[in-house]
Amino acid sequence: MNRYFKILLIGAVNFGIAFSCGSCSKDDSGSQDIPQEETIDPVAVTKTNATKIYMHYMPWFETKQSSGNNQWGYHWTMANKNPDNVDANGHREIASHYYPLIGPYHSGDKDVIENHLLLMKYAGVDGILIDWYGTFDLNDFKALKENSEQIIDMIDEVGLQYAIVYEDRFLNDIVNAGLAPTVTGAAKTDLGYMQNNYFNDDTYIKINNKPLLLNFGPIVLQTPDQWTSAFSNLSTKPTFLTLWNESVEAGSNASGEYAWVYENNANLNNFYVNNLPNLDVAMGSAYPGFHDFYAEGGTSTVIGWTIDHNNGATLDETLSMAQNANLNYLQLITWNDFGEGTMFEPTAEFGYNYIQKVKTFAGVQNTGNVFAEISKLYDLRKEYKGNPDIQKKLDKAFSYFVSMQANKAIALLNEIQ
Repeated sequence: MNRYFKILLIGAVNFGIAFSCGSCSKDDSGSQDIPQEETIDPVAVTKTNATKIYMHYMPWFETKQSSGNNQWGYHWTMANKNPDNVDANGHREIASHYYPLIGPYHSGDKDVIENHLLLMKYAGVDGILIDWYGTFDLNDFKALKENSEQIIDMIDEVGLQYAIVYEDRFLNDIVNAGLAPTVTGAAKTDLGYMQNNYFNDDTYIKINNKPLLLNFGPIVLQTPDQWTSAFSNLSTKPTFLTLWNESVEAGSNASGEYAWVYENNANLNNFYVNNLPNLDVAMGSAYPGFHDFYAEGGTSTVIGWTIDHNNGATLDETLSMAQNANLNYLQLITWNDFGEGTMFEPTAEFGYNYIQKVKTFAGVQNTGNVFAEISKLYDLRKEYKGNPDIQKKLDKAFSYFVSMQANKAIALLNEIQ
């Protein structure tokens, strides 16, 4: 896909010739204003840091309006929270220690996706890594896939890239539900779908000329033979990364590993010192902290550790570690896992602080401070949801943002105020 935006400009096209039309007839086309189309394609952010920066992204949030059963999705409620309850600050009760600046949302909402992708673009993020549960209609997997593809549909409009983080943890459940004969058969189906629908996209991330595929594990497919079988129908085997310390389970199918977040920063340092030098492809990590809500949310999940946000100091340290490791690839953990408190997404508690730190790390040039203006675009989308004329202006503002003409976008937004 190669989408673009067109803005209709009204003006005389005279190619430098001054026409005097005092004696022209009404039929003289030389006297008419001729519409001219300006094509505005996405423009890349200029950065000084060569490290490719990718954001881990959760597509799993549902509201009462989007869920199909008039219930808030589990990731806003866990077992005991009700977002219909609103406090004195106007905040809904959600299963998190932190509150999204735009409030709880539906991951497939195009206004939300627009907001998220623009914020990431202006922070210097190159692409997103989508947490993906496969193609089978089990649990909420169908909704997750639909939300993911809404996001993918807008990726090229913003000028970012994407890749898949494949979750193999539920393959046994798929087999037990009678949806696939074997776990490797289920994985083949999912991988075949990725090849047919994602891997060949111009916006799909490629490393070493092969599509990038991450696996959150392995958890079920734990032998090299299983992964060899899972990949056997692919025309091109992907650049395949497992979680840190897990590549042995994929054998030669694995191209490398990626770091995650666990217990303390010593584990991340160990990855850089001991794993990275021995990997063909290594992806580091940076995170602002880890403070889960599972116990408070009434679930049976027990983590047993936290990493304090320390007013941004944890993110400063993990970004510094990434810089010192001279990484080719860095994954930010995560955009929006509110249940585990690892979010870079702007919140009531931290504002835009975390994406501002990413912007500084990336060395983003000449963009100004536009995060609040991007949020204003979202607010106006919602405020004037039923006004097609204003929505057209907002479409134009969006096109200016993606083409790195933020001043023009802001001027349009100010006209609406």
